[in-house]
Amino acid sequence: MKSQFASLRVLALLGAGAAMIPQAAYAQDQSPDGQLENADVEDNNVIIVTAQGRAQVLADVPVAVSAVSGETLQNSGTSDIRELNQVAPSLLVSSTGNEANGSARIRGIGTVGDNPGLESSVAVFVDGVYRSRSGSALSELGPLDRVEILRGPQGTLGGRNASAGLISIYTAPPEFQFSGYGAFTYGNYDAIKVEGGVNVPLGDTIAARVDGVYFERDGFYNDVVNDVKINNRDRYLVRGQLLFEPTENLTFRLVGDYSKKEEACCAATFVQPDFAPLARVSPGLDPFTRPVGGSPALTSTGNPIVNILLGLGQNPNALTQSTFNRDIYITPGRSYDGETEDYGVSGELNWDFGNVTLTSITGYREYSNFQGSDTDYTQVDLLYRAPNEFGGARAFETFTQELRLSGSVFNDRLDWLVGGYYANEDLTVKDNLRFGTQYGTFANCRIALAINPALANPGAANCFGPNIAALTLANGGAGAFGPATPLIVGAINNLAQVRDRGSTGDQYNQNSENFALFTHNIFHITDNIDLTLGLRYTNETKTLDATFGNDNVFCPANRALLRPLLTNPALGGLAGGLLALSCQGNSTSELNGVSISDERDEDEFTGTAILSWKPTPDLMTYASYSRGYKAGGFNLDRSALSNPVAFNAAAINPSVLQFAEETVNAYEVGAKYSTREFGLSLAAFRQEFTNFQLNTFNGSVFLVQNVNSCDDNLGGADQDASAATGACNPDAVAPGVIAQGVEVEATVNPIRDLGFTFGFTYSDTSYEDNLIGNDSGVPLDPALRLLPGDNLSNAPQIVATSSVTWTPPLGESGMKGLVFFNVRMTSDYNTGSDLLYGKEQDGYAIVNGRIGLTNIADRFAVEGWVQNLFDVDYTQVAFNTSFVAPQQTFSAYLAEPRTYGITVRGKF
Repeated sequence: MKSQFASLRVLALLGAGAAMIPQAAYAQDQSPDGQLENADVEDNNVIIVTAQGRAQVLADVPVAVSAVSGETLQNSGTSDIRELNQVAPSLLVSSTGNEANGSARIRGIGTVGDNPGLESSVAVFVDGVYRSRSGSALSELGPLDRVEILRGPQGTLGGRNASAGLISIYTAPPEFQFSGYGAFTYGNYDAIKVEGGVNVPLGDTIAARVDGVYFERDGFYNDVVNDVKINNRDRYLVRGQLLFEPTENLTFRLVGDYSKKEEACCAATFVQPDFAPLARVSPGLDPFTRPVGGSPALTSTGNPIVNILLGLGQNPNALTQSTFNRDIYITPGRSYDGETEDYGVSGELNWDFGNVTLTSITGYREYSNFQGSDTDYTQVDLLYRAPNEFGGARAFETFTQELRLSGSVFNDRLDWLVGGYYANEDLTVKDNLRFGTQYGTFANCRIALAINPALANPGAANCFGPNIAALTLANGGAGAFGPATPLIVGAINNLAQVRDRGSTGDQYNQNSENFALFTHNIFHITDNIDLTLGLRYTNETKTLDATFGNDNVFCPANRALLRPLLTNPALGGLAGGLLALSCQGNSTSELNGVSISDERDEDEFTGTAILSWKPTPDLMTYASYSRGYKAGGFNLDRSALSNPVAFNAAAINPSVLQFAEETVNAYEVGAKYSTREFGLSLAAFRQEFTNFQLNTFNGSVFLVQNVNSCDDNLGGADQDASAATGACNPDAVAPGVIAQGVEVEATVNPIRDLGFTFGFTYSDTSYEDNLIGNDSGVPLDPALRLLPGDNLSNAPQIVATSSVTWTPPLGESGMKGLVFFNVRMTSDYNTGSDLLYGKEQDGYAIVNGRIGLTNIADRFAVEGWVQNLFDVDYTQVAFNTSFVAPQQTFSAYLAEPRTYGITVRGKF
């Protein structure tokens, strides 16, 4: 009763990676009952995936999917989804200010930014259970069976909809054989990893498995001021499983896991021209104007705000050292400490009734994270989050249930599948973002620079000191601003008192309820022509309630002083600047105790149509259309309630927090060729995104905007500084983002112990010209005016990957050698979602390797490994340093430097 399950698992384990991995995996002869249709077990690597909701040979699946085996994942050093970058050229995983916000992109498309209100464009599933955000997979995964990466929209199967792709992670299941393993790793940065597990059969029908991982490592950044290391590792995972197989036709797998991280994350350094040549002062201090060659660095005293930072105590080393010098200088006493807990339980039932199979996947998960931060990343105390349960915190409680029925009728001419999906997710977001103790002085220095730079005196609490007399005594004592002078001076003095003020605890509670009905059917028109048709109906309801706490009383005080001046043509700009700095991000006591609520409901049909043809047993061609969808939601950030200058706490409209659902129409043609010695996969694609969801930080607030284009020529109105120009007739609204290109994957296995892989992706993922906001035709936010016609952030046009594995036998004892290297080469791209000059990343190549002896005495292995062999410096994301303006400096989250070590393994 266990042979069929075991055979399928062995095939998946040995062959699943052959589309991406170097090893040749040879299937063994099976009984006819254990074979899969079209699997040539004598001549081919049998590669098993479940990308279409059923176990199929990869070479027969007419979709763009990469499958990576557990062995390849181990060789490449994969412990979380970030390392999948090395083996999947169309995938890019990165993290920013909090690893809980890690983002995955496929073909250049992904969710950008730190706002948990946006769902992931690339959905992540572990053992068939949806993870609420892709950042939850940036942790130890433990032993894996395989990973499947589906490219393009997934709008029919796969639980939740995903507009860009899907990552399915399958953990190693229990087996009916007593066994165990252990591994110890030591590496540079005092890295220590301990792994172990045991597999125990509990009779003939039940098997149990327990796995555990512990990992600690020093941080890559040195906090010089507080003498601590940042971006360290201190995490563990425990996973227990039971497999119940009472009959040949019934299996049930129960999985429970718990993981925890207590780490300090995520530091950043200033971007310098030695890395990004355009990180320079622009003409007129306008960041949207391309800098002139040879102009001063943004972090030099040629940028007026830098003198203010130095005057307030910033160590100059932070402003002059290399981008990749990992010494950081932050505010004394501020901390990046954080904590993450992730746990859950799931059960998968597969019951074969003969001509119908029932599959049920049930999951319940809880995830929580908070992270302290020196949020301005400077030594000047401007903005911070305390490391407690309100520190940029988010918590998910998610229940999911998927049911599928599948079978075959009409003499196996139709493979049918119908199913339903339900998800209920409670999301709680808490925040305690506060202005620092030097914010008021710094903000007033920005005002002084705007009035007359000679007046700026960072040593004075209001940054004017005695120089304030130049305002009060001007014009023969009438004042620099006439009768309004006392109001302006009073507002300056109020602003100076914005010190350690802000949120005392904001909380957003969002409930999402999703249900879907779907069908996916494969019609075998002839023996070598198939037509696949799939359709899905999804209903999504989200409700929001939020309550704010705030003690910034100086915002309403300045609103009362300055409101009469806002309409004054001569003084409105200065009054508005003072008020904006006093109430930045709508941080105001006017919101203290205020609650808001709202609801949105969506109905969407998505689906797919695929025509495939196998002219020979080894070759398949296909053409497909698919429609994908990502739910809309709420921008969980009070700064989006209103421009702080115009904010009215008595007339809050919570609907302004909403953003619309994202949809995509995708077209693809491809071919797959597979033999034992050689495999080749080709795909050409075009994806058109409507209401593309963009989240970007403009240095003050996080903007969430839907992006479309207009078929009418806007005459450059989408590229000016006005928020009022560039509207479009709703009848002329068109997709705003297009991703199109080609993908090539190849494997070469000339002999049993030697294999090579090659991957290449060319993807032109770019914004259209004549961009607008949502599909009602509203103008594009001017903070995004560099986007029209350019590539998306973190969307390189060209990525190539390659690997080699050699596992030669050494002697007659069964011992083998292991030589494994892989490389990922990436072309240039911009890492900033606003595409500002100075956030560019030049192309680079990353090489990883592992060399060792395996199967020593059939029990042990010793391996030396290195990640980022040549210690290449590159960034994950560059962003606007908070409040450091009028021309903002940029900071960057750096990628990991070279790491290396040795691993010793044992098994029984």
